[in-house]
Order: sequence, then structure tokens, then C-alpha cells
Amino acid sequence: MSDELVIPQLIVGLGNPGTKYAQTRHNIGFDQIDSLAKRWQISLTDRKQFQGIYGEGFGSHNAKIRMLKPQTFMNLSGQSVRATLDWFKLSPESVLVIYDDLDLPLGKIRLRLSGSAGGHNGMKSIISHLGTQKFPRVRIGIGTSVGEKDTISHVLGKFSAIETPIVSEVIYLVNDAIEMSLKQGVEKAMSLYNSKSIPVPEIAE
Repeated sequence: MSDELVIPQLIVGLGNPGTKYAQTRHNIGFDQIDSLAKRWQISLTDRKQFQGIYGEGFGSHNAKIRMLKPQTFMNLSGQSVRATLDWFKLSPESVLVIYDDLDLPLGKIRLRLSGSAGGHNGMKSIISHLGTQKFPRVRIGIGTSVGEKDTISHVLGKFSAIETPIVSEVIYLVNDAIEMSLKQGVEKAMSLYNSKSIPVPEIAE
């Protein structure tokens, strides 16, 4: 590991635009950006040159932070991220991407400094457009589909009444992890937050 602290300058939350997809599992990246923007009192507006909803201001670390919700649809997210990086002349390492992960149970989060797309179409697009896997990310567990439900309907479905309060706590946890990343670097946040989880109540069959 390098001694250089990795401090994000652009936070990207992945999702699909439109009310049809609002509050679905696949859009938890959008929900996270909305929560951070509220916490830091940063207003988000449509920016055509970035093909996304964008905002900038000062985070809890008192330095400038930029936030982006690509509006390209998930599988073209990289176009929006690339356009924003080019505009501000930022390196891929300065981007922190937040997205949903089927392989992580609900209540768990994982921060990483780099890695593959793991089958996530938004991440495939970003890796392709940036030409590297070396950028930090936060994976938010949405759990795998249960029983009859296929993966697509699970991912594009909304959280259940039991899951919704857990998701709210997870979003709060991720906000704290991101604030730690901004103040002390992503590696420090990884060491503290990758072991944390929000307990999920047992659901009787």
C-alpha cells in the first residue's frame, strides 16, 4: 500500500434516472448522494455537460467536494463520470463510486481502493471509460433474491417495509464512512467500517 492518502474529490452514486426506478435497490447510490447532499447542504442540479445531476460544496472536512448522479442509465454510467473527470482534470483515484451489491447481505458495506466490476453494469462502464479499476468504491449490500424472485426483479424492486429502516441506518453508516475517507483517507475508513454492519431482524418464514 502506498503512503499517499487516497482522499476522494468526486463522489459518484449509481442508479437509473426517472421515477420508475426511484427508491429501488439498484438506486441506492442515488439515495446515498441525496443523503450526503442534505447532510452537507449541497444543492444538486442537472448539468448537461456531465450527463448527470451534479453539486459541489464543502464537506465535513472543510474542503471542496463534488457529487454526481449519472443520468445516462446504469450501463452507460462511465460516460458521465469520464465527462466530469475531464472537465475538472481529476484522476480516477480521486473518484469514490457508491453502488449496490447483490453479493453482500443487507446491512453490510465494503470500501475498497480498487477491484473488478463484479458483474455490476454501472461499474463495468466506469472501468471501461476510465481505463482502470484503480479507483475507490463503496459497495452497499442489497442481498440476493430469495426463492422465486429473479435477480432483475430483485434489483429493480423496492425495499420491503422491514428492510426500509435498515437501509436508512446503512445510508447513515456510509455517510460516516465517507466523512472518515475525506478526513483520514479511504484506507482508514476501510479499517474501521468494513467490519461494521447494521443488524437485520430474523424474518419468520
